[in-house]
Amino acid sequence: MTPIEIIALILIIVSAIKIVVILVNPKSWADIVKKLWANPIITSIISFILAAIVLYYLVWIEGITIVQILAVTAFVALLMAVGIGIYAKEVISMSTKMLKKGILKKAWLYTIIWILLLIWGAKELFT
Repeated sequence: MTPIEIIALILIIVSAIKIVVILVNPKSWADIVKKLWANPIITSIISFILAAIVLYYLVWIEGITIVQILAVTAFVALLMAVGIGIYAKEVISMSTKMLKKGILKKAWLYTIIWILLLIWGAKELFT
């Protein structure tokens, strides 16, 4: 299997397990989420490292461009919006609360990462 196939397989397995667990016992999934996010700094660091590894494999090993990755990201974001849409009231409430608290104070690293990815994508598109 190629690295991209392995990444896809991991996503398929984890997603299938999640769906089965939610169908069989939704409360147990809530317990997993609580444990996973009990230490958000560690979870964020691990997620960042894994994201960097996946990006490395996609761009430098598989040769996928950042423009292709951003296009797929747009697809996934739109698909996620379909799922989140049923929770519009909660999302609006949460985002209002986050904006009042100064979201950029907490999300500065995340924002910088996105800005760098967008600049990289724009540079690739226009040069």
